[in-house]
Amino acid sequence: MRRWITIPMALVLAGTGAVVVPAAASATTPTATVTTCPTGWGSLPKAANPATGQHPLTNIRTGQHPCWDRMVLDIPGTTPAGHVGYRVQYVPSLIQDGSGRTIPVNGGAILEIVVVAPSYDPSTGAPVYPAKAGQSLPGVNLTGYRTFKDAKFGGSFEGQSQVGLGVRARLPFRVFQLDNRLVIDVAHSWNATS
Repeated sequence: MRRWITIPMALVLAGTGAVVVPAAASATTPTATVTTCPTGWGSLPKAANPATGQHPLTNIRTGQHPCWDRMVLDIPGTTPAGHVGYRVQYVPSLIQDGSGRTIPVNGGAILEIVVVAPSYDPSTGAPVYPAKAGQSLPGVNLTGYRTFKDAKFGGSFEGQSQVGLGVRARLPFRVFQLDNRLVIDVAHSWNATS
């Protein structure tokens, strides 16, 4: 009698498209995803002379990538061909241009970023980037970043703006330009994986 109940139930399940599969124990474990990161950036100073006239710095923002943390300086009117001048290098402390005052920056190492772009409109003197010298960058929150620890505005002096970027340790970095922006990437580590 029991046999007749099993067969109709199997036919009902087959008619609905349902498939009953016994659970099997898995002996394998999921593999971790390894990201291959570029290497060879180094940690020596990087610089470029300006190719065009002066354009103001209008914003600074940051982002995260599996291999690096990124800082972007928005400088409208610049292009890779008509690039902005810059100097990016590790320094023992951030010394404010003009005053010589030390600005405290947290982290295991400090990258000084100097860009030939004032935080004011060169023709009117009106401020275009609301940062205050010696203070954290407005709108930049580095909570949860793997490499970036702190970011302070050094100020604008004689047509240049200065930023102190506190990082976890002296790590490789690169600097490149796109239309309207200067990009600084600092790697999470010295090896090729993250």
